[in-house]
Amino acid sequence: MNFSKLNFGAAGMRRMMNLWPVFRGAGIRVREIAPDFRSVTVELRAKLFNRNWVGTHFGGSLFAMTDPFFMIMMMQNLGREYVVWDKAGTVRFLKPAKGTVTARFTLEEQDVTRAREATAAGDKYEPRFKVDIVDAEGVTVADVEKTLHVRRESARA
Repeated sequence: MNFSKLNFGAAGMRRMMNLWPVFRGAGIRVREIAPDFRSVTVELRAKLFNRNWVGTHFGGSLFAMTDPFFMIMMMQNLGREYVVWDKAGTVRFLKPAKGTVTARFTLEEQDVTRAREATAAGDKYEPRFKVDIVDAEGVTVADVEKTLHVRRESARA
């Protein structure tokens, strides 16, 4: 189902994402989405089905907990006259992840302004964003970089 055209606000989106089988099965929980979609907090708890062979978090679950958020945040802040897609993503595993890990996403006003300015003439814009995944002690266990594709809807070919 395409949720991008639905408008159920931050609280509704958080509830929907927490019911989404992909996140539920991986043990991913969206803790908070700010009403203005400028910040999101997501956590991943260690469960039987999201551990790898050596008992730490499965890397795919760590990456999955970061997957849609920068795209959704940018979409919600730019509005329906823009097309926003995830274009690329990389993850660097820095230390074994155990227990509950958290990712906190932020989108600054300047990021939104830059996207509007860069696409005003119909050009595409591909900003990069980074988020750290931290353990309960605040130690970064992985960092993820996401590249978005942003274009005005009217410029789509």
